[in-house]
Amino acid sequence: MVNNETDAPADPTRLRGWLTMSLGLLGIVLGAVWTLQGLNVFENELMSNQPVWAAVGGGVAGVGLALIVIGMRRRTSGKPAV
Repeated sequence: MVNNETDAPADPTRLRGWLTMSLGLLGIVLGAVWTLQGLNVFENELMSNQPVWAAVGGGVAGVGLALIVIGMRRRTSGKPAV
């Protein structure tokens, strides 16, 4: 066959864990912004100088980090054993 082509379809590499890692990254970014707003780093904003948003932002960033870890585990468990 030309260019080592075969009749059998190649086993496609599956993208595993990309959605959870993307949501985790979004959670970390949003959590960081909310935390900085709650700590009054960004002045003259709606959520500035409100400690509740600093706590909520920290929690959201923590959940985002957990989602990234879960996505990485899914990604490594989807690889075939060599």
